[in-house]
Amino acid sequence: MKRLIQLGAFILAIAMSVPALAMGLDEAKQKLESVKQQGLVGETPTGYLDVVRGEGDAREVVEAINSARRDEYTRIAEKHDIPVTQVETVAGKKAIEKTPSGQFVLIEGQWVKK
Repeated sequence: MKRLIQLGAFILAIAMSVPALAMGLDEAKQKLESVKQQGLVGETPTGYLDVVRGEGDAREVVEAINSARRDEYTRIAEKHDIPVTQVETVAGKKAIEKTPSGQFVLIEGQWVKK
């Protein structure tokens, strides 16, 4: 029984430390332009980033930035009493329009280099 309790405590400690390993928003913002220029990450019509090539920190950057975007889209939707999907769609269109040449955007389900 004592060993089971120790094992449970160990698993709990590991589970609690996993979020601490996640990339923070500030670090993700610093890396965003680089991963976009490397072709690892691209903009989608849904207003979120997605991984083009799963190398380096691509997944962590996407997760951190998308989490912040989701929070902001929700805030805007609530403020204007509109569906979040409407905010996401407008944001996605603007993000794709603003994407510089040489970076990836998702068009009709295909990654396209702008």
